[in-house]
Amino acid sequence: MRSRTRTAVIVALSAAACATALAVPAQAASSPAGSPALKWHACTAEGSAPGSECATLPVPLDYSKPSGPTVDIAVSRLRSDRPHARRGALLLISGGPGGSGVRDLARDGEKVRKATKGAYDIVSLDPRGVGGSTAIDCGIDEDDRQMLNFRAWPRPDGDISDGVARSRRVAEACARNGGDVLRSLTTRNQARDTDRFREALGEKKLSAVGVSYGTYVGAVYAQMFPERTDRWVLDSSADPDPARVAHGWLNNMSGGADDAFPDFARWAADPARGKDRLAERAEDVRPMFLALAAELDRKPRTFKDTGHAFTGNVLRQVLQMSLYGKERYPTVAGLIQAARSGGDGPVTAPDPFPEPLSQRDAAVFAGIVCNDVAWPRDPAAYRRDVAVDRVRHPLTGGMPASITPCAFWKDAHAEKATRITDRGPSNILMVQNLRDPSTPHRGALKMREALGDRARLVSVDAGGHGVWLDSGNACSDRVVSEFLVTGERPARDTVCRAGH
Repeated sequence: MRSRTRTAVIVALSAAACATALAVPAQAASSPAGSPALKWHACTAEGSAPGSECATLPVPLDYSKPSGPTVDIAVSRLRSDRPHARRGALLLISGGPGGSGVRDLARDGEKVRKATKGAYDIVSLDPRGVGGSTAIDCGIDEDDRQMLNFRAWPRPDGDISDGVARSRRVAEACARNGGDVLRSLTTRNQARDTDRFREALGEKKLSAVGVSYGTYVGAVYAQMFPERTDRWVLDSSADPDPARVAHGWLNNMSGGADDAFPDFARWAADPARGKDRLAERAEDVRPMFLALAAELDRKPRTFKDTGHAFTGNVLRQVLQMSLYGKERYPTVAGLIQAARSGGDGPVTAPDPFPEPLSQRDAAVFAGIVCNDVAWPRDPAAYRRDVAVDRVRHPLTGGMPASITPCAFWKDAHAEKATRITDRGPSNILMVQNLRDPSTPHRGALKMREALGDRARLVSVDAGGHGVWLDSGNACSDRVVSEFLVTGERPARDTVCRAGH
C-alpha cells in the first residue's frame, strides 16, 4: 500500500535534537477549538475513487498564533460502505516527505475499505505544500532539481565538490523564496494539522496507517496526542532518534540496499528468466553490477530519447529505487541489459529520469528534512563520511552519506523534534520487512525500543519497502487487518515467514 513510483522517488531522497524526553506544553499539543466545518464535494481529480469526497481545511500557518494567517490543507474521505459496522475514521498517512495522502486514498481507498470490512471511513490529507494544499516554490534552478544532482551523488572518485555547491545554492534559493510557508514545514506541524482534521471530522479519536516517512508522522502524532489515537499501524519505520531523524534515515539506506540486493540477485539469476537472465548464479550478480557501474563511470553513454548521460550513478540510483519491490526489478534489469549491449552508442532503454523534480517536490522534501533537525554543517565531515561509506557499501556509491541542502539551511529547527517514548496507550502495531532497502529492519528495532510496551512488532521475511496490502504476505496482511477491525494484536513480537 505504499505510494508507488513518485513517492519512491521522494522517499529515495531521504529519507530531534533534545537529549531528554520532550514534555509538550498543553497549549502547544492541543488543537485550538473551532475548526471550520468541512464542505465536502465529489473528488474530481483523475483516478479518484468512486464515491470519494474532497474538501479544504484551513489551518494556522503558525500554531503559536492561532488567529493569524492560515494555509489550506486538501483532505479527502471514502465513507464506509457498511454503516452498521462503522467504528470511526482510518487515516492514511503518506510517505515522502512529500507524498500525497489524497492520491493514496484515490488509489488505495477501496482496497483498504474492503480489507477493514467497512469498519471505517477512509480519510487522508495532503501535507502543507503537497498536491491540493497551499503550494510552495523555492525557485531552484532546473539543473539542481535533476535527480542525480539533487541527491548529490559523489563523483566516481568520491569527490563531493559539485554536491557542496549545489546544496548551498538550493539552501540559498529556499531562504530567498520559500517564505513563511516553507519555514512552517515540520513533522510536528503535520501532526497538528492532522489533529485539526480529526476535530473537523468530529472524531474523538483517529485510527491510522502510516507508511515509510508516514510512520514517523504517526509516531509524532501519537506522542503529541496519545489520548486521541485509537488503533495505530506503523508500516516500514525508521530510527526515530531525535538528534538525527532524516539525516540518519538517509545514512541507513546504504546498508538497506545491501540487505535487499540478494533478493534481486536471486531473481536476476533465475533460469526461468530465460534470455533475460543476467547471470548464471546469484552470487555473480553483485560483481557484475559493480563492474558495469564502474565501466559507466569511466565511459558514460547517452540515452537516445533524451540525450542525457547514462552514468554509473544513474545505474546505482535506478537500482536503489528498484529494490523497493519485485515489480520494479525489470526496470533495473532492462537498464543493465541495455548497458551491456550496443557498443558505445546511445542506449535505447528509456531515460529513467527524463524530467527534473518539480519545484514543489524539491521544496517540500528539503523543507521538512531540513527544518525538523540540525544537520552537520562542515562539508569536510561529509567528505570523510562518503569516503568510508562508498568502500563499505559500493552499491550506493557514497550517496547516502553525501551532503544535502540541510548543511546550509537557514532558520531551521525553531522547535525541537519530538522524542518518541513509551508513555502512552498500548495500541500500536508495527509491521516491517526484514530486508527493506529504504527503512532497514534495524532502524525499525530502534522505533520498537523507543515505544516500549506501547507497540508490538511483526517482522516479515521479505524484501522491499511497504508491507500491508503490498508485499503479498498473507500473514502480515491478516495480522494488520484483524488489528484494525477487532483491536487484537499479537501478544508479543512475532515473525511472518515468506509464503505465509
